[in-house]
Amino acid sequence: MNDAAPAPTPAPAPRKRARVRAPELIGKGGWLNTGGKDLSLADLRGKCVVVDFWTFCCINCLHVLDELRELEEKHRDTVVIIGVHSPKFVHEADHAAVVDAVERYEVHHPVLDDPELATWKQYAVRAWPTLVVIDPEGYVVAQHAGEGHAHAIAKLVEELEAEHGAKGTLRRGDGPYVAPEPVASDLRFPGKALLLPSGNLLVSDSTRHQLVELAADGESVVRRIGSGERGFAGDSFSEPQGLALLPDGRVVVADTVNHALRVLDLETGAVETVAGTGRQWWQGSPTSGPALEVDLSSPWDVAWWQGKVWIAMAGVHQLWTWDPAQGTVEVAAGTTNEGLHDGPAAEAWFAQPSGLAAAGDRLWIADSETSALRYVHPTDTGYAVTSAVGTGLFDFGHRDGDAAQALLQHPLGVTALPDGSVAVCDTYNHALRRYDPATGQVSTLATDLREPSDAVLVGEDIVVVESARHRLTRLRLPEEAVRVDAVAHRTQRAATEVAPGTLRLDVVFRAPSGQKLDTRYGPSTRLLVSSTPPELLAGGEGAGSDLFRELALNPDVTEGVLHVSAMAASCDDDPANEYPACHVHQQDWGVPVRVTADGASRLPLVLAGMDDEG
Repeated sequence: MNDAAPAPTPAPAPRKRARVRAPELIGKGGWLNTGGKDLSLADLRGKCVVVDFWTFCCINCLHVLDELRELEEKHRDTVVIIGVHSPKFVHEADHAAVVDAVERYEVHHPVLDDPELATWKQYAVRAWPTLVVIDPEGYVVAQHAGEGHAHAIAKLVEELEAEHGAKGTLRRGDGPYVAPEPVASDLRFPGKALLLPSGNLLVSDSTRHQLVELAADGESVVRRIGSGERGFAGDSFSEPQGLALLPDGRVVVADTVNHALRVLDLETGAVETVAGTGRQWWQGSPTSGPALEVDLSSPWDVAWWQGKVWIAMAGVHQLWTWDPAQGTVEVAAGTTNEGLHDGPAAEAWFAQPSGLAAAGDRLWIADSETSALRYVHPTDTGYAVTSAVGTGLFDFGHRDGDAAQALLQHPLGVTALPDGSVAVCDTYNHALRRYDPATGQVSTLATDLREPSDAVLVGEDIVVVESARHRLTRLRLPEEAVRVDAVAHRTQRAATEVAPGTLRLDVVFRAPSGQKLDTRYGPSTRLLVSSTPPELLAGGEGAGSDLFRELALNPDVTEGVLHVSAMAASCDDDPANEYPACHVHQQDWGVPVRVTADGASRLPLVLAGMDDEG
């Protein structure tokens, strides 16, 4: 019996399209990393320009920043990468926060702060991250959404260099990047903290790629661990985050950008890799097995619970576990789909889980992109996931009261309190919040904290990691909550107007130059469609292998969000190569739509290439 699925139906052959001049780069927030100079496309003429539409909350955007580093270095005399910061959350429209993020993530190219999404709209961008390639004459030649496109862009850049070098339209030389002045401080954008048995505090000094042990006062530096340079060998780290104490007294470290778990021996200072390969996990990779042979994806926090280390795997919207006794890792909860969906652990959806706290029979989770507080708990058949606060990807704010209507804004940390309640580092609200399971109420414990990312209990105090103030702040746990003005927000993206009835969804994917779809093991593409509310779709939801779909819109629902997840695998097209390199392209879209009589009957989403019907 042959169980192989049929190959996907190919998209129509592309037609010749007119050359499109790239729109100007405009943003009310102005330019960063240019020495105070405003840039225009005219200033970039003669260069291959890669425009990276990103926002600093988005783990996929952070992955792309790392993917682009090699291209940026190898082609520094012909390529200019321009970051266009396009905010999702209200906090991300704060210029000072963008300045912090550019330093925090070591962005070494010019960045345009576009708080009103002006350039985003000019380029008809629909997803974070999106990459647009502009040739040396100022024309758009490619667009890519999501991760995994660096190899294709590198190939295109080589072709553009050859073409425009021959035409005389390529200009070599230094680009417009001007490095900011370094700032001296003991910590720089610290991520997480851990109370050690000695009474000292261990802090992940993320931007400096180190761990720092502080004395009990939370200020005096006892020692630094790590080379201070990005790396994976020896004691080097790359943007480390979560920390957890193991039963044997060692510390497990979420080495986030190395996609690995490391273990620190506090006695000797030795660092050992215990899980991960240093490579990022992609769809189709193993999800269990020997820990040092399985790829991970941006582990952001770790916690010891139920006899294992639980991992907030932010990069794939899942929870994993590492079993030190067996030396294995495996998926524990989540499907890799991004969103908020409760139920059995294997069916739950998360969105960048970034903070963990073990408390008895519950593992609390700060699920950042859904602005939610959630927890895992044992059941008769395994584990289940339940949401305590939060409703989904698009609603956030600062509202106390009953948990069903309370709002957070991109929380990164959660801490179990002695009375059974939990403190939440409500990062983008600059606040410390509290949820009490006994009463179902949410309150505010403290405000005026600058991007708090973690907190630890020290006696009767709580020590908060104020990431954007580069320090630890000690607070006495208040008996009464702070009163704040309630505010609610929704993601500020214009809805796409669509016609009632049938909507044609086209995910545009063209295999990059020198590659072809990889059909050796069945379909090379995948499409998953759902909606919020679910009633928006009367038909067309679910999974399939074709990158196009006829969606039936419910005539009784006039607005909502279409959730589209697409994946395509391509391989190098070289008959002489017995083992061609293969590449995975993937992206999740959340597209707000409004049904109107004169709306569009086709919704194109570009995964890679250009929309030939656009």
